[in-house]
Amino acid sequence: MMSELWTKSSYSNHQGGDCVEARGVLAASTIAMRDTQNRGLGSLRFPGGEWTALIDTLRQHG
Repeated sequence: MMSELWTKSSYSNHQGGDCVEARGVLAASTIAMRDTQNRGLGSLRFPGGEWTALIDTLRQHG
């Protein structure tokens, strides 16, 4: 998922609910996440390997 575009969660209801956006930052090999409703507050960045480990854990333990 290395893209310079922000992607909204597929679980978002698109009605102003709680959701996050993510994007891959190519130059730094990191994943950035931000709150859709508070984009101006910046983003959290995770190294690609840590992001992959988080997603794998969530998939295993739901």
